[in-house]
Parts: sequence; structure tokens; C-alpha cells
Amino acid sequence: MITGSIVALVTPMHVDGAIDWPTFARLIEYHIESGTGGLGIVGTTGESPTLTVPEHCEAIRFAVEQSGGRIPVVAGTGGNSTHEAIELTVAAAEAGADYSLSVTPYYNRPTQQGLFEHFQAVARSVNLPIILYNVPGRTGCDLLNETVVKLSQIDNIVGIKDATGDVERGAALIDSVPDGFAVFSGDDATALELMRRGGKGNVSVTANIAAPDMAAMCSMALAQDWEGASEIDARLKDLNKLLFIEVNPIPIKWAMVQQGMIEEGIRLPLTPLSEPCQAPLAAAMETYFA
Repeated sequence: MITGSIVALVTPMHVDGAIDWPTFARLIEYHIESGTGGLGIVGTTGESPTLTVPEHCEAIRFAVEQSGGRIPVVAGTGGNSTHEAIELTVAAAEAGADYSLSVTPYYNRPTQQGLFEHFQAVARSVNLPIILYNVPGRTGCDLLNETVVKLSQIDNIVGIKDATGDVERGAALIDSVPDGFAVFSGDDATALELMRRGGKGNVSVTANIAAPDMAAMCSMALAQDWEGASEIDARLKDLNKLLFIEVNPIPIKWAMVQQGMIEEGIRLPLTPLSEPCQAPLAAAMETYFA
């Protein structure tokens, strides 16, 4: 089972919004060299809602080909339509992805029974390990712990990215699911605390610009080196906060532009980081990279 730091990778774009494939390749190499445990492709941070289905599938295929088996690829394949989620998950399996990351259906606000049947249908459609993704602050839909426990009984549903930021809730889930079902943090600010309670890693936005430190922090936490992990977490604290000063991925893309990692491309309705938010994030970056 995948563990450690799984980067929620941005989708690099040119200023005109076209995907920047050479930079995409360089970012993948950066994470392989930095010890990142997995590549999260075309998730929230990867601007999946603004990618066309062909672009979405091509990004997954490209990441699989570029990584060449050197790092696991976790392909974002969720949708607010079960049919679409199945289509994307099948495409990810055919492209050779190692895992699917399947977000709860958004906007249409299904019941818990609807969520169970949705994920069950996706799981039955494909022979690919599926990691659930719960981020109610963005989707308007909350996958409750008891539903996750029911879903954990399905063979190829193997984990969940818990982006609630509620450590106590995450810890209760860890205590309730069977051995081998992995609970990952989806919240950089509380990731270490969830790993103290048995979490298996962190699907990280911050790792886009701090990959070596995030990988080391997660590795130390999994080895129960809490002193070492806490020291790194303290260095990352301001970044973890200020990279969400506006909605993700606006701040992380701006930060990567400042580091010379990507061009300024981002797709509407997202816009570049507003000027009042730039100075606080720049100060945090200056302190971190000093």
C-alpha cells in the first residue's frame, strides 16, 4: 500500500491556459528525486474541474509514461456523475495508473446510501485500487465515517483521503476500519497529528514546493520519530497555512511561479493570487527558503 507524502500535483499551464507538458515532466522528475511517495494527478490542485475529459485522461497517461514505474501514480477520477466517474476510472486503469482517487460527487448532494452505491458501482467497474476522497468544504457532500466503514469491506476500495481537517474524526475512522485500509490526511496543517493517530501519509499541496521536507516529515512520522517529524512540521507551518490564503490551487501556483517552477497559467474561473495576499505568502516563502 502506498504511504508517505503524496503530492497533490498542480497541472502546469502556459499563460494561454494550454497544458505545459515539458514542465509537467520536470515536476514529476522533481518529485521522484525528492523522495515523494506518490503523484496525485488531476485532483483538486490539478484543476480537474476545468480540464476536458480528453485532457484529464491524457494527463494521467502522461504521468504514468513519464514516471515509468519509479513512483506510484494516483489518478483523480471522481465526478458528480457516477457514469463519468466510471469512465475516468476505467481510463486511468487502462493508462496504467496505480490507484484511483475518487472524490465524493459534488453539487448534487447525494444521501449516504447514494454515496455507498456510487462508490460501489465505480469499484465494480474496474480492477484498480480505489482511494476515496472526502472534502466536504469544497463539495457540499460529506462521506460519513460509518459509510466509509461499509465501503472498506469492498476489496478494491483500499483507503481514503480525509480532507476534513478534523483529527478526532479521522482518528475515530482509523480505529473503525479493517487492517490494511489506509487513512491519509488531505490537510497539510493537521497531517502530522493524524499520522500520530495512525494515518498512513499526507496528500499534500505544500509538497509542490517543499517536496523533500514533506517526504522526510511523513517518513519520520511513519517511523514514529516524532521529534524529527515535529521539527520539519514546524518549519512548514506558515507555508501550510498561507498556501490556502485563497482557494487552492491559486496560492500554490503563484508560489511555484515565484520559484521559477511553472509559468503563470491558470484557468478561469480561477484567477491569479490577488495582490493583498501576495506579501504574506512571499514572506513565508522567504523565511522557509532562507
